[in-house]
Amino acid sequence: MSASARPRDTAPGKAEDALSALTALVRDDLEACNRVIIERMQSEVALIPQLAAHIVAAGGKRLRPLLTLAAARLCGYRGQRHIGLAACVEFIHTATLLHDDVVDESALRRGQASANALFGNKPSVLVGDFLFSRAFQLMTADGSLEVLRILSDASAIIAEGEVLQLMTQNDTSTTEAQYLQVIEGKTAALFAAATEVGAVVAEQPPAAQARLRAFGMALGVAFQLVDDALDYSADQAALGKTVGDDFREGKITLPVLLAFARGDEAERAFWRRTLEEREQTEADLAEAQALMRRHGALADTIARARLYGDQAQAALAPFPDGPEKRALSAVVEFCIERAR
Repeated sequence: MSASARPRDTAPGKAEDALSALTALVRDDLEACNRVIIERMQSEVALIPQLAAHIVAAGGKRLRPLLTLAAARLCGYRGQRHIGLAACVEFIHTATLLHDDVVDESALRRGQASANALFGNKPSVLVGDFLFSRAFQLMTADGSLEVLRILSDASAIIAEGEVLQLMTQNDTSTTEAQYLQVIEGKTAALFAAATEVGAVVAEQPPAAQARLRAFGMALGVAFQLVDDALDYSADQAALGKTVGDDFREGKITLPVLLAFARGDEAERAFWRRTLEEREQTEADLAEAQALMRRHGALADTIARARLYGDQAQAALAPFPDGPEKRALSAVVEFCIERAR
């Protein structure tokens, strides 16, 4: 990525330090959450825990359950309900990863061979279904209809976002509004639910619940915008998946939309050939990256992510100062600074 595409305040290690600080702040809760995850992914059907353990133990940052744990503590909650709900959030996320990798035919996940590459598509889909079911068991065990509504709504919205992405894939006439609808559904909806349930278990008033939901939604959009830029700019080891996957699959992301809109007719013909017609050569990814640099598409995608990061910070601002608030604020920077 060019210097102009890097966000400000990107001292080495700063972003990871922010995530480490959040993890340390809720360490006991996270360890309890991990115990629930390990316990609930067990089954007498041996392939289920074997495949589930492959992805659950593959080095994920547990960002979404961390948000649930920290949001509950931010709101003064000192009980235990948030632990099971954080595990529920992680199961929903993991199930969607298993399904996504099958749909996308991905070979890598978090720098390792994806579950579908190792075990096959059918087991990956079915174990994803198992984890969704475990998530709903955890929701019902919590006993709150409001929590059940929030998390089940998020599950439905995630599925809608993935289907909408299929509908817009390979279509260069996709609008920015449609693109935002996709990422709000497939990514940001679970961030929003993860933070909102933290306020719900703490019995916060509706205004506080809405603020934490808005925080999660803006953070999730920023996170996905950065992911979409990284697909064209990161190195493979840092990204944890094959660089250029979105390009090879014909996904229409904001960097593509910006480069397409700003290009001349010859450049637009390039995007139509490679993304709509799926006629790609080995040199085409490098050409796509060059076009994005020429038109500032990556830098502007990161700038857009920072605007959503600012929205997340604004939603967090009314909460009283404290370690949880400072840690959540720093995580906003972590999500954006991955693009450095």
